[in-house]
Amino acid sequence: MNINVGLSDVLLISPMIALFLASLLPITMKVLRGNREQHALITLGQALTGIVAAVVLLVVFGGSDKTAFNNGLIFDGVTQWMGIIALAGAGAAMVMMYENPATTGKQFSELIFLAMSSAVGMLILVSAVDLLMVFIGLEMMSLALYLMIAMSHEEKLSKEAALKYFILGSFASAIFLYGVAFIFGSTGGTNILSFMDNAAELVQTSRLFLFGVTFVILGFCFKVSIAPFHAWTPDVYQGAPTPHTAFMATAVKTVSFAAFLRIIATKSLTGSDQLFDILQWMAVITMIVGNAAAIMQNNFKRMIAYSSVAHSGYLMVGLITAGVSDNGAFGASGVIFYLLAYGLMTIGAFAIAAMLEKSENHIVNIDDLAGFAKQRPMLALCLTVFLLSLAGIPPTLGFFGKFYMFNAAIGEGLLWLAVWGMLNSVIGVYYYLRPIVVMYMKEGNAEIAGHSLNATTVTAVVMALAIVLMGFVSGPIFSAVEKSLL
Repeated sequence: MNINVGLSDVLLISPMIALFLASLLPITMKVLRGNREQHALITLGQALTGIVAAVVLLVVFGGSDKTAFNNGLIFDGVTQWMGIIALAGAGAAMVMMYENPATTGKQFSELIFLAMSSAVGMLILVSAVDLLMVFIGLEMMSLALYLMIAMSHEEKLSKEAALKYFILGSFASAIFLYGVAFIFGSTGGTNILSFMDNAAELVQTSRLFLFGVTFVILGFCFKVSIAPFHAWTPDVYQGAPTPHTAFMATAVKTVSFAAFLRIIATKSLTGSDQLFDILQWMAVITMIVGNAAAIMQNNFKRMIAYSSVAHSGYLMVGLITAGVSDNGAFGASGVIFYLLAYGLMTIGAFAIAAMLEKSENHIVNIDDLAGFAKQRPMLALCLTVFLLSLAGIPPTLGFFGKFYMFNAAIGEGLLWLAVWGMLNSVIGVYYYLRPIVVMYMKEGNAEIAGHSLNATTVTAVVMALAIVLMGFVSGPIFSAVEKSLL
């Protein structure tokens, strides 16, 4: 096969090139300085410069529906929106890494290099329409992440989390690759665009193709924490340093759902009633398991981890809607808009958690928030906004995210899925209100770890303002997302 690489291909992948070049700066400077770290703020500045450059290039060249490298990558509305959301989440997480006791120190340059390398994998994953390119992006993102978690200064939980994530992640990747082999055997290719138009028919006529699609979907179900493949999530989220947890819960989840969306968009679900029913039940079970487990948690990070599982169930409703809708743009727009809202409120919640950690081994429990509203009223208000938005309380952005997604499901006749989503949202209100009650109604001496967490504080405040203000202009934002996908 001849692969001709032209200037247009290079321009389209320029966001990835910008990230890669920026990732080399910190470790290059460390080598030139005789293996001595430069100031952490300079390292962070180099990384954020690369992030900003990648976002600008993605805005300029993304959304054009052009393909690169023999249709291996596509730069459409999904690539543009999901890529920007993921890069914004990655940038905010790196700001938190700069000030967190578990991530700063002698290996900060290496950590930023790995985070930027993972971000390159994210952009490959979010734009890939060839299943082999999807695998490359998935592994590039994941392998860097395994090392990032293991590099934490925390001695026990982070190593356990990295090992669990590596073993289970490798297992999921093997399942995904096995599915790709089945698809190649039945279609003679691995490019999604080549079998998108007749995927529904292939599912009915070729058992080999059906098995392939099923295994690929199962691989993604692990990556996005769909029950029963969610068991790694609470342990890894708790054991990883809080900035890394924020990185996984926002950027990694966003691009994984983007790739998952491209698989579902082949309309394979319309060709198999069994697969369609199984995914619906998995979405419902994921919502129930996530919310039920979150209610029983006292550890703040584990509560948000199980909450993340529940939100994956909500997003699964949007994916299924996009997979059966004649106007897939409406369902896909709901998923993208929800991921935007989820990214803002999750980054903010973990930013507050990071500020409460007094050392790399410190565990933040919900009861530790007692008196936080009295000690830090502004940060307590920010955390209240994040939790209310996660619960879907109007007029926050989280409410409109659920509204658009469930509205699309009802429009496609998936009323029972929307009802389960709304019922689970009501259940979620209980455990989201609990930290708020503890902050405002219990006496205590909760305090942030230090007074130098300026960047993390700014991150939390900006996220809270964005959630409130964007809630009032959610309609135009959703319309812009939908228009870019048509």
